[in-house]
Amino acid sequence: METTFRPMRRTDRQMTREECIPVLETATSGVLALSGDDGYPYALPISYVLAGDRLYFHSAATGHKIDAVRRSDKASFCVVAEDQVDPEHYTTHYRSVIAFGRIRVVEEPQEIRQALLLLAEKYSPQLPMERHHQMINAELSNLAVLEMTIEHLTGKQRPALLKNK
Repeated sequence: METTFRPMRRTDRQMTREECIPVLETATSGVLALSGDDGYPYALPISYVLAGDRLYFHSAATGHKIDAVRRSDKASFCVVAEDQVDPEHYTTHYRSVIAFGRIRVVEEPQEIRQALLLLAEKYSPQLPMERHHQMINAELSNLAVLEMTIEHLTGKQRPALLKNK
């Protein structure tokens, strides 16, 4: 059964997919939303990396996040790239992106290593590759990697934000 995602109400603020991708490529954290215990939403701030149409996250090997992913593969991930309060006009100038998709715990060792390497390169690009491999080897047994395949991507911005740039 194919999912139909709700259209954005404020289409005057809607970003194109081409405008959304750079936001996901450059932001350093976002909020991952999962279905938590007893049906409660579980949203957590988390670091990530974008690779094509996939988002990768690292995690402890056990815990609430892993349990939630194993219970339901539906997830959303939100990044707020800009957030400037304009008190004089009772508004906020913003740029944000929300990805909807399916999430899973990565099981294949080579895929886990590749995702961890992408994360290391994003957050520590100044360090040598050898150091990234050493860190991955040292921490691998304590980590899990989550992969979210993006099925729907939406972005929204306050148009005045672009005028001020």
